[in-house]
Amino acid sequence: MITLGINAAFHDSAAALVVDGRLVAAAEEERFSRIKHAKRPVPFTAWELPHAAIDYCLAEAGIDLRDVDHVAYSFRPDVFAGERLGNQTTIALPLEPSAEAAAPWESPWDPLFLAYTINAPRQLVDGVPHRLRKRFAGVKVTQPPYRWHFVDHHQCHQASAFLAAPFERCAVMTLDGRGEHATTTYGAFRGDRYESLGAVQMPHSLGMLYERITQHLGFLHSSDEYKVMALAALGTPQFRRLLSEHVELGAHGQYRVLPLDLTSMCGPAREPGAPMEQHHLDLAASLQDVLEDTVLQLARWLRQASGESRLAMAGGVALNCVMNARLRDAGVFDAVWVQPAAGDAGTALGAALWIDATERGSAPALAPRSWSMQHACWGPHFDDDTIEQHLRWAQLRYRRSDNLAADVAQLLEANRIVGWFQGRMEFGPRALGARSILASPLEASMQTRLNELKDREDFRPVAPAVPQEDLGRWFAPPDANGGASPFMLFVYDVLPIQRDRIPAACHIDRTARVQTVEHDTHPRFHALLREFGRRTGVPVLVNTSFNVRGEPIVCTPRQAIEAFYGTPLDALAIGSFILEK
Repeated sequence: MITLGINAAFHDSAAALVVDGRLVAAAEEERFSRIKHAKRPVPFTAWELPHAAIDYCLAEAGIDLRDVDHVAYSFRPDVFAGERLGNQTTIALPLEPSAEAAAPWESPWDPLFLAYTINAPRQLVDGVPHRLRKRFAGVKVTQPPYRWHFVDHHQCHQASAFLAAPFERCAVMTLDGRGEHATTTYGAFRGDRYESLGAVQMPHSLGMLYERITQHLGFLHSSDEYKVMALAALGTPQFRRLLSEHVELGAHGQYRVLPLDLTSMCGPAREPGAPMEQHHLDLAASLQDVLEDTVLQLARWLRQASGESRLAMAGGVALNCVMNARLRDAGVFDAVWVQPAAGDAGTALGAALWIDATERGSAPALAPRSWSMQHACWGPHFDDDTIEQHLRWAQLRYRRSDNLAADVAQLLEANRIVGWFQGRMEFGPRALGARSILASPLEASMQTRLNELKDREDFRPVAPAVPQEDLGRWFAPPDANGGASPFMLFVYDVLPIQRDRIPAACHIDRTARVQTVEHDTHPRFHALLREFGRRTGVPVLVNTSFNVRGEPIVCTPRQAIEAFYGTPLDALAIGSFILEK
């Protein structure tokens, strides 16, 4: 069974392809369109449809749309718009839509959520999002070869967690800005059953509270919340009590976010680009504390309500690695796993996994699982022949390396900054050793050099990568989550005896957002870390995404070469080849 998952209703448009319960390919549209978060410029402010991501997923599997059994779309327009169609959520997709059904539904939400042909129930049952019609109208057969499914947004977040996590059973919590109406959801996964345990509805949203304060602090771009998380370490939670009074916890995992006047509470909003004042830092610290405390209480309720000892998480708020570490270390659950594409891009994966599991299963049982997400590298890859064709066409000077780990480690030991382009591209917002910029952590000045290279704020920390077997020698707690953090979604304390050895990798609060690297999943990156450790005694490298401010992570050899020559990078390791300036 072949299932194509699509996210295009919210930000980070993406596609994912699942075959018999196993992920084959997944990618965000921004990596192809080069439009950050796949967001069209004003005045449209709409999200790009993932045409290129769909094409990539099909090509990776060696198929076309004739081979697809199901298309799963991570949004329920009938729920969002208030239409009631009974239990009808599976849509037969017409390949040649009638003229009557082709007219878009004009609504005030059209710019953000696509225009759906849902003027009447019949049109929704017979129709699809009108902007997708041309994309899905190219297969000339009598009957549709696939069925179209609208899947609840938070159900997709949840499925992306529990159907990808390495757990046979677990509690599930998703924390997001909003879906159709839900903002937070809870559930329990038990082998072949999923049970919903409740949801928090709009307007009460921890994600939107964080977004609102992010904007008050002068960050106006999508997904800038991670900058506020970094700022929090520079402040003290002076406004914690005032802010917590506006987040009321209730029974059964419910909470309310009350209206608040940020200006009267903690001063006027910061203008974008203006100096950061102490009350801005204190507000960030207060917000982070309130988020962590609230989520910890919700997790305690979920532990009792589910009876499960492990937790799987997704949703944009779950990208907050400081919150994740607080939850991990609290001991509420024995293990915590977070979907690496926890944001809305991951709903494409969740939609595909959920429809696959329900269609191959026998309701209410889900199909047996035979796969879990051990790495995040599900995007395009390029072999050495293809890479060398680009280098020759561009008439660039390069050399082939017979020992890439040794040659690149030598550059890094000399304090050179290296672009690292290897294997399949990562799915999700983190660069995890496939499309990375790497540097030595041995000198504190390296953090400043990297932030200048990427044209980003000077308070931003950079993250260390370490072989998994060396985690406990450099960071604590070493046994958390089985001693693994492959997706850079948890912070760790840097051991006191090691702080002076890796100053570029330490945040001001002496923590680090660690990525552990295994040989089986990232053999070249693992070999490089081991070789750098052999040369310097420090098997740790600073790893940040291969992009500059406002640009998506590079995807293709051409983009990597352009980024190399358009920035102060010293060298580029692309496939088996090395370029130096």
